Amino acid sequence: MKHFIFDVDGTLTPSRRNIDPEFQKWFIKFQEQHNTYLVTGSDKSKTLEQVGSVVYNFAVRVYNCSGSSVWEQDKNVYTSDWQLTESAADFLTTCLTESEFVLRTGLHFEHRPGMVNFSVVGRNATLGERKLYVEHDVRINERNRIAKAFNTLFPDMEARVGGETGIDIFPKGNNKSQILRDFDPKDEIHFFGDAMHPEGNDYPLKKEIINNDLGVCYNIKDWKDAWKILKSISS
Repeated sequence: MKHFIFDVDGTLTPSRRNIDPEFQKWFIKFQEQHNTYLVTGSDKSKTLEQVGSVVYNFAVRVYNCSGSSVWEQDKNVYTSDWQLTESAADFLTTCLTESEFVLRTGLHFEHRPGMVNFSVVGRNATLGERKLYVEHDVRINERNRIAKAFNTLFPDMEARVGGETGIDIFPKGNNKSQILRDFDPKDEIHFFGDAMHPEGNDYPLKKEIINNDLGVCYNIKDWKDAWKILKSISS
């Protein structure tokens, strides 16, 4: 049996924005004919905002918060109660204070079930402010440096770059690969994501799929790229 698993932000939607209406209509038809799943670092409310209730509810399961908050339509299957430690929060606060990027928009720590999203610019940033931070991050590789330092200092936790401006933090091993517990190794998985590089939050799931010969992974440039590949699969 084939299972199609999709990251959301940057894969089915533009980063931090809503799904394209025409792609949404097409994707719903795809969902009617295939077993689809969503796996995202975002919580349920943000995912619903981005993809809409129909796409969300047509999914067999939605793995919010990288699999630490699991939903089947309106039924909550599982939610983690993990909390970030004070020492880890202090380290990230120091990183925020020492960052060369001076713009601050608020909501630098977003607490979600089983994880925390940390952002130097803050999750209240406008699209223009986010763009400025992306340019800064590309130039000095700030998020990867913070994540690497965090993982060295706190080996029982894991920090991974997620989206355009954030870092996802969770207990060691509670990355997107944890969702594989719900799949039969004999099944064929097709996973679509835009952060397949070693520091990205799609990488752990990709690594497990490839290393265990569980299926195929598609490194997506954007939602248009995802649509193009899906059309070729369903034709």
